[in-house]
Amino acid sequence: MDLSTLDQATEPAPGLVVFRLAPDHKPNQPQRWRISHKASGLAIADSMQRENALKGAALLAKATDWTKDADTVKAAVDRADLFAQLSSVWCTEPGAYPLGPATDASRNGTYTDVDIETAAAEAKASGFNALEVLVAMSETVPWCGLDTEDFNEAHNRIAALAGAN
Repeated sequence: MDLSTLDQATEPAPGLVVFRLAPDHKPNQPQRWRISHKASGLAIADSMQRENALKGAALLAKATDWTKDADTVKAAVDRADLFAQLSSVWCTEPGAYPLGPATDASRNGTYTDVDIETAAAEAKASGFNALEVLVAMSETVPWCGLDTEDFNEAHNRIAALAGAN
């Protein structure tokens, strides 16, 4: 995998890269952020939110020297222990927990002004208050993959447009 062309790729620790999966990569996979071994492209973990993928990379950085080749890295880590630690920051094994095959979660964590306006119109038509808007957003595309600040901003915009208190 050529990581140099991936949108929003960052190297949070030497030898590790965090990036958003392409929309056509397993669209039924809600965890859209991947932590990979930079040199080999080996998928290490996935997360629904960028902020959690970065926390996962910080944990991984303590486990071994990720600048080594993939075989050396694999030999140096205990996979079960690694994922036990990663679960504390909401990171999973790559490709774990897919939704149904016809589900498209590829837009998790991305939204447009049209998404805001549509959600606000639906909330207003349903007579939702701000809490009900929050609940409706929490498990649906595109809102469920947003980092905390982005989610709060989107919620506030939807609630304001919907006149939700």
